[in-house]
Amino acid sequence: MEPSADKKLRVRTLTKKDIEIKLAKKFEGRKITEKAAVDALFDSIRELLMTASPDLRIEIRDFGVFEVKITKPKPKARNLKTGEFVYVPARKKMHFKAGKLLKEFLKRPLV
Repeated sequence: MEPSADKKLRVRTLTKKDIEIKLAKKFEGRKITEKAAVDALFDSIRELLMTASPDLRIEIRDFGVFEVKITKPKPKARNLKTGEFVYVPARKKMHFKAGKLLKEFLKRPLV
């Protein structure tokens, strides 16, 4: 067994409740319109994803999971235009994994 396998850290997971708390703070004492509610929802999800240090998951039941992951550095990536080797540092990326209901819908044939 590798030594790094047993030291794997748990990824911080946020849920729909965390988004609700963030939205409640944004609308405290303000009138809510549909546009403001939708904008605040996406702003809250974006702000929560940006708190990732280094990994984070936002799990929304019956919808899916947003994850922030760290990529590995690539010391020998190639610039396709010039052919030269370049170093690409590690960075964060966002990944979405559809939930069960959404996956089932997407698997249906188009016919």
